[in-house]
Amino acid sequence: MRIGIISDIHSNLEALTETLAALERHRPDRIVCLGDVVGYGASVNECCALVRKVSAVTLLGNHDAAVSGRMDYSFYYDAARHALDWTASRIDPDHLEWLRTLSYVHALDGATFSHGNPVNPEAYEYVFAMEQAKELLPHAARLADVSFVGHSHLCKTFALQPGGEVNEVVAAKFGLRRGHKYVVSVGSVGQPRDCDNRACYVLYDSEARTVEYHRVPYDIETSAQKIFDADLALNFGKRLFLGV
Repeated sequence: MRIGIISDIHSNLEALTETLAALERHRPDRIVCLGDVVGYGASVNECCALVRKVSAVTLLGNHDAAVSGRMDYSFYYDAARHALDWTASRIDPDHLEWLRTLSYVHALDGATFSHGNPVNPEAYEYVFAMEQAKELLPHAARLADVSFVGHSHLCKTFALQPGGEVNEVVAAKFGLRRGHKYVVSVGSVGQPRDCDNRACYVLYDSEARTVEYHRVPYDIETSAQKIFDADLALNFGKRLFLGV
């Protein structure tokens, strides 16, 4: 099965549209969204509608949980709290109810999918550094062969080896070795933070046991201008140009 994986769209319609167009050229059997459909950006309802149309499974991101009343976000910094309040005030009731139905984790064809750390996805902990990957070692036996996560907005993959070692996989396309466990942070469609301003998605082939990162250019100017024109922090638009 060929599975297209997207995450962290953050109400960026221009990035989402171009990502899906690129992904569809691979003719995936299904698309899985790892969450954070909303937050930061200005195209809230358009992104919800498009993800609901194309994604076979959508999981609950922390911004989705905050907007839908499923988590406390009072500890977020001011601009992020304001963006969540702004989103909650503008999201259509039907999309709001949809967010309230989303699950934290999904298993499919030898893989698991979640927004945050696969061991405790409800806590929304990050996996984007070697130290965090090493913390998964005591739980390796109950991890799937490959766990796909979002949340960090970074393209990072870690291989947990049988002897208790952890290595970072740096290739854009790689195969899954038998006996190893992989944690794949799939990057972000709508707000990349790895100094590459292009949108990102991942293609997983469960039969060939391969994972491949893909980057997609999109109309950043239009997406950023929507943020500038809305009652949202200007930095949410400016950072799109830099990929940080």
